[in-house]
Amino acid sequence: MHTALFDFALPEDRIALRPATPRDAARLLVVRQGAPAAFEDRAVGELPALLRAGDALVVNDTKVIAASLHGRRLGRGEHEPKIEATLIKRLDGSRWNALVRPAKRLKPGDIVRFGSEGHVCFLEQLDATVEAKGDGGEVTFAFAFQGPVLDQTLAERGDMPLPPYIAGRRAADVRDRSDYQTMFAHDEGSVAAPTAGLHFTERLVDALHGHGIALHRVTLHVGAGTFLPVKTNDTEGHRMHAEWGVVSAETAAALNKTRHDGGRIIAVGSTSLRLIESAAADGGALTAYSGETALFITPGYRFRAVDAMLTNFHLPRSTLFMLVCALCGIETMQRAYAHAIEAGYRFYSYGDACLLFRAE
Repeated sequence: MHTALFDFALPEDRIALRPATPRDAARLLVVRQGAPAAFEDRAVGELPALLRAGDALVVNDTKVIAASLHGRRLGRGEHEPKIEATLIKRLDGSRWNALVRPAKRLKPGDIVRFGSEGHVCFLEQLDATVEAKGDGGEVTFAFAFQGPVLDQTLAERGDMPLPPYIAGRRAADVRDRSDYQTMFAHDEGSVAAPTAGLHFTERLVDALHGHGIALHRVTLHVGAGTFLPVKTNDTEGHRMHAEWGVVSAETAAALNKTRHDGGRIIAVGSTSLRLIESAAADGGALTAYSGETALFITPGYRFRAVDAMLTNFHLPRSTLFMLVCALCGIETMQRAYAHAIEAGYRFYSYGDACLLFRAE
């Protein structure tokens, strides 16, 4: 399928640089199926009234780590070039894969020193040795610390890994430490937020429960691949980065009961959706799941378990926009995004949301 089908023009002023306050005040575009599909302009806080008693929401409880590091290469002459690194995958207690800019400044054996203004005296600086270089700016770092000490150091040295369309316009700051973390965050491991979950508040969760709508948790650690554009001209040529996730036996059983009792399963975000679909059998029954998934959902995919999803507005030609087109249809989503742009919705990670009901 040609990737040009998933293109659209987005004015730069539609890209949100800060989230709505409070979080559930974000706007919500509801897309229902029909001929033609109907659009409703609502707010995230109205979500309980838009669902039915017996429905179940599935949220991703991964926690974003401070994976964005800034430092300099040591040695090799007087010049010590600045290095920016985003950790993308932990290999063991002291080693991480990272995306680095400018990667051409590094070679195996180089030492990069990150940070100098620490809160704990013996953590004033963090050194890492380049073990290996891969394609596309990827390197393997072996850090001087390991285990909990390394985790503490990264939390002090690192910044929240804001996506490029925000980081290119402003630096991460202390507000992002809370803004770029969902209220469900529990298990550390993501280098990007499951952004649909950013819209939830205690007030909204209480209201959902009060309307008889359940909320269940899964964990999928979001990788930096979520920001990578589809560079091929055809979707067949794109390969997804694998991400690790888990669906507990308890959650699988609860969601199976939801379906058995006539309720709908609503994924909060693409990460929850991809993980649930990875854990579902052809008939839709869910089982416990633990492992990596590289599920790439494009139009023509037959959904097994998910009936609807809450998600943010995504980049053109991205795997995320392809996913929502698979759920609702390319024409419907192109019209929905055109409506959102015209109506002034805010896009991307800190932007507004949409509630999408699956096309039959």
